[in-house]
Amino acid sequence: MYTRPPRTATPHPARGAPGAAPPARGAARQAWRRLRTRRAALVSAGVLLLLVLLAVAAPLLAALEGQDAYAYHDDLVDSARGGVPYGSFGGASADHWLGVEPGTGRDLFVRLLYGARISLLVAVGATAVQVALGVALGLAAGLGSRWVDGLLGRITDVLVALPMLVLAIALTAVVPRDFPRPLLLILVIGLLGWAGTSRIVRAQTLTLKSLDFVAASRLAGSGRWRTARRELLPALAAPVITYAAILVPTNMVVEASLSFLGVGVTPPTPSWGQMLSTAQTWFRADPAYVLLPAGLLFVTVLAFTVLGDAVRTALDPREASRLRVGTRKENSR
Repeated sequence: MYTRPPRTATPHPARGAPGAAPPARGAARQAWRRLRTRRAALVSAGVLLLLVLLAVAAPLLAALEGQDAYAYHDDLVDSARGGVPYGSFGGASADHWLGVEPGTGRDLFVRLLYGARISLLVAVGATAVQVALGVALGLAAGLGSRWVDGLLGRITDVLVALPMLVLAIALTAVVPRDFPRPLLLILVIGLLGWAGTSRIVRAQTLTLKSLDFVAASRLAGSGRWRTARRELLPALAAPVITYAAILVPTNMVVEASLSFLGVGVTPPTPSWGQMLSTAQTWFRADPAYVLLPAGLLFVTVLAFTVLGDAVRTALDPREASRLRVGTRKENSR
């Protein structure tokens, strides 16, 4: 009588097979545990959360103050002095909590809130475009043929070598003025800045596809792109998230630079960069008009940078171990 041989259990990648990727939930839980121990990261996350809440609640806060972002108040500026606001601290009062803009008398508090909306929208939107293109093209280069890899590599090298800010200025200058400027900035910054993400994804893909859990997926009959979707993308989440956290503050600076140069967000739409562009003629007569948008931009970029560094350390246990070893050596001295 024929007896069926006993089935041998095939080790699953998530259950400790050699060369397997760590379980996604366990890795995320460990990363969150490491992230909670860093006070600077928690403070930065709190600052960014507060900024996002203020930007989202901009219409409610404007209604609470009783002001509008586009309303002119000529009676609040001194025309004899070129439009300098009456009073101290830029005309701050119970009706205008942070004062008014020189020359126009528009409420500065409300315009800063709406400017935060534009800056965050452009930075996050451009980062999403960069990550989507970078992941797709990086996977195509890492999993494709040698010819595809070489072609995408040359395109990536060209984009890295070209001056991004100069190209962005040229592209935004030739587009008609009636095209939505925030959307234009998202597309321009995103389409010119995906090369770094693509390089990281390609390098990680070349490393991961030689591991056992990817080979097991291919032997089980999964196609190339199904393997990429089910096995490679979860393993690529950590480096991509880390790099995206660094891209957001970089894109905020690029948006502010383009608006400062007059090719970004156009008046009367408020933007921190556009406000700094007009504030350069008022820095002596009204320092608050310069310090407020510049300070908010500095704090936001610093918070994103600190949080991105903390996320990188939390998602990379080897980096955390190196930092602990270095700290012990310094303390022993």
